[in-house]
Amino acid sequence: MTKADIVDKVAAGTGLTKLETEAIVEGFLKTVIELSPHFSIIHDQDHHMRWAIRIFFRTLRFVLIPFVLLWEVVTTPKGITRAPAEQQRIDEQTRSLALYQFKTCPFCIKVRQEMRRLSLAIERRDAQPEGPVRAELVAGGGRAMVPCLRIAEGGDDVRWLYESGAIIDYLRGRFEQN
Repeated sequence: MTKADIVDKVAAGTGLTKLETEAIVEGFLKTVIELSPHFSIIHDQDHHMRWAIRIFFRTLRFVLIPFVLLWEVVTTPKGITRAPAEQQRIDEQTRSLALYQFKTCPFCIKVRQEMRRLSLAIERRDAQPEGPVRAELVAGGGRAMVPCLRIAEGGDDVRWLYESGAIIDYLRGRFEQN
């Protein structure tokens, strides 16, 4: 991964201009490289750059996560109000669904927002850490990619739906009131 790749990813993820992002990345990498002789884990230039990039993205993630979660709370839509019997019928149907997600993934947040708007009580499974949930996602769906909606269609038939847009279209088509 080059510095240009880092600048492109950070600019796309933060909304900063490329010029602003280049200055931030340059300053961060310069600081990390200046500090790196103090750490015995860095031996060669390639390892040096990988270490700097890893630290940069971890720091960026650490700084952005609270804002991402706050944004989700602030922008939570009001759910559809249904008659109690109708909501109970919908809740019964959603028992056959499960959303595999990462808590801070923007695409997962988009799907969760739509679930709230449609007043859907779909089980959420955190697939971010290595473990049984992630293994189940890979075994069933074939990829450790989120968001992924697991749709049990009766019997042993299970469908795995990836991509936030496709999941939202499915949920709207099945549960949205006309």
